Amino acid sequence: MSAATKLHKTSWCALRQLQQYRTKTNFSASIAKRNDLFNQEQRRQRDAVGRIDKIEVRYLGLPEDVTLVMNSNISTPFNCAQHLSEGHCKRSALALIDGSVPWDMHRPLQESCTLQLLNFHVSEPHVVNKAFWRTCSFMLGAALNRAFKPEANLQLHSFPGPNIKSGSFVHDIVLQTQTWQPSKEEMRAISAEMVKLAAQDLRIERLDVQQDLAQEMFKDSKYKSEQLPSIAQQTQGRVTLYRMGDHIDISRGPMVGSTGFLGKCTISAALKVAEEGPASAFYRIQGVALPAGFQLNHVAFGILEERSKKPSPARLPNEPFEEQQQQLQLS
Repeated sequence: MSAATKLHKTSWCALRQLQQYRTKTNFSASIAKRNDLFNQEQRRQRDAVGRIDKIEVRYLGLPEDVTLVMNSNISTPFNCAQHLSEGHCKRSALALIDGSVPWDMHRPLQESCTLQLLNFHVSEPHVVNKAFWRTCSFMLGAALNRAFKPEANLQLHSFPGPNIKSGSFVHDIVLQTQTWQPSKEEMRAISAEMVKLAAQDLRIERLDVQQDLAQEMFKDSKYKSEQLPSIAQQTQGRVTLYRMGDHIDISRGPMVGSTGFLGKCTISAALKVAEEGPASAFYRIQGVALPAGFQLNHVAFGILEERSKKPSPARLPNEPFEEQQQQLQLS
């Protein structure tokens, strides 16, 4: 190898490392700014509450019905659970307001209401199961961000509404390659990131913001920026965001209260669904999971894993976004 060739190779490697460093640095800066804006708006909304009004929350459930006096726009279902027992705090994944409205555990209550605390053993688990499935998709977005190297140029697109009958939760992404065929090791690595998130037991926070703030938060995300005007048009200019750790995404919710509710989990399929420009492609990542504490033998869970590999019937990410209004906001 000539000296010129060696120099060229060294320069190319240095340039490549610099590009990767810049990509990673830019991504980290974008995440930090998004979280900073989230924190600022969260504080602004708390400060705007002003005079604190009392509300009556009629808890319906075990060990007995009880009326709690709480603070309007400050107290959450989780705060109510704290007045009941530690067991209620640990088991309650979702709340039900006035017998029909699903409500996030950490979302402030606005007025007097009845309150039921839902876990995964209630007689009618459909509502809490949908919230769990949606949360799995949300967590999958965070896991993918953690698992891929900067040079993959991963961009999160969206996750369709939960359909438990489909057998899989889903997150759609764009990668700067049209030929990715993931190995078993790569799929296990993504699954491992999901398990790590569950082990961290991260609180899942909800925040409703104006469209202009959401646009500022996601201005470095091509697909989120494109989707936001259509979302805001359907929701009177408001956009609902969720956060766990430093990961923030758009979703109408509700979601379960913490990543700790995720138990056994497998990311089972990564399917190329469409090309995106000359060098990128849409991929649909699919998985299956059980809530924490649920036990299923290896054979039975293996059947669920095989089923979750089948292509999800949910609308594809490259189809016109305007037609996805029934699935907005993104989930």
